[in-house]
Amino acid sequence: MNREKYVAYVSTYTMNDNHGITIYDVDMAKGRFIEKAQVEITNSSYVTISHNQKYLYSITDFGVESYGILKDGSLSLINHGFINGMRGCYLSTDYEDKYLFVAGYHDGKITVLRLNDDGGIGEITDEIYHKGLGSIAERNFRPHVSCVKMTRDNKYLMAADLGMDHTNVYRLDHGTGKLKMVDVIRSEQESAPRHIKMTKDGRFVYIVHEIKNYIDVYSYEEINDNPEFTKVATYPTLNDYHAKGSAASALNFSEDEEYLVSSTAGDNSVVLFKIDHETGELKKLFCLPISGEYPKDAALFPDNKHLVSLNHESDTLTFFHVDTDKGLLVMNGKEMKIDRPNCIIFHKLAK
Repeated sequence: MNREKYVAYVSTYTMNDNHGITIYDVDMAKGRFIEKAQVEITNSSYVTISHNQKYLYSITDFGVESYGILKDGSLSLINHGFINGMRGCYLSTDYEDKYLFVAGYHDGKITVLRLNDDGGIGEITDEIYHKGLGSIAERNFRPHVSCVKMTRDNKYLMAADLGMDHTNVYRLDHGTGKLKMVDVIRSEQESAPRHIKMTKDGRFVYIVHEIKNYIDVYSYEEINDNPEFTKVATYPTLNDYHAKGSAASALNFSEDEEYLVSSTAGDNSVVLFKIDHETGELKKLFCLPISGEYPKDAALFPDNKHLVSLNHESDTLTFFHVDTDKGLLVMNGKEMKIDRPNCIIFHKLAK
C-alpha cells in the first residue's frame, strides 16, 4: 500500500478568478483530490517542478514566476522573470536546474533564463525565434513553439514546433546559456508536434502530434558528439472509430514510467499505453471517454490505480478507477468544478 503523501498542482486560466494555481491534497486510497490552497497568478498556462523538487515555475501573463515548495506542498513566491515576448505555453528546466526554457506558441520563440541558487529566475541568456511558413494557412502559417525539453544527458534542448511540423534540436552551452541548432527531427506534414517526453534512461523520445493524433517514438544516442534520433514506431492516440476534428493534447508518463498517457480533444478520450523499456515500443491498453470536453491534460495517480482528466472546455476534473490488467477505466465519483484547467503535476512530499 502506498503511504507516501502527495499534493497535486493544477494550473488554470484566470478569466473569472485571479487564482491560476490550485493546490490539492491527494487522497490516494480514494483516488480523489481535496482542495488545499489557491495561488494568485494570472493565466498559468503551464507549470513545472525543478528536478531537485524544491521549486515550482509557472507561466504567467507577465513572463514566468518561481515559487519555493514548502514541506506541506504550499507555495511561497520567490520572484518574477520577464521573457521579452508574448505569454509562453510551456516551460522546463535543464537537469542541473541552472536554466529555465520557455516555449512561445504565439510568437514562435524560445527564451532561456538563468536560474539563481535560491531557485529564483535570473536574466535572459538567449532568445531564438523560429522562422518559416507552414502548410495550413488557417492555423500553421507560422512557427508555434509548443514544448521545450532537454535530453536526459543534459546536452540538447528539443523544441517542438507545432506550426512548422518539426522539432529543432539545440546544443546548450552550460556556461553562457546559449543555444546552437544541431539537428531537426522532421514530423509528417500537417501533423503538428505538440509535447515531448523522454525516458529516464535517456534512450527513447515520445512526441505526440496534435492534428494527426499519433505518437512517434524515437531512439536517441550521441554519436561523435552529435545527437542521433531514429524513428522506432508510430501509435495512434485514437480508436479506429472516433470523432472528427480531434486534437491530441496531453502526454505524461506514470510516476514509475511503466505507462504513457495521452488525451485527445474532440474525441474527448484518454489512451493508456504500456511501455516496453527494451525497445521503446508501446502496447495500447485502452482508449476510452473521459466524461468532459477538451481533456487538455490527463495523468495517472502515482499508484497507477486512478486517473484524473483536466477538461478545459467543461471546466471540470473527472476521476477514474484504472485496471491496467483488464484495460478498464471506470468513473470514480462526481466531477470537480475548476475554471479552464491546463495542466497537472503530482508532487511527493518530503517526510
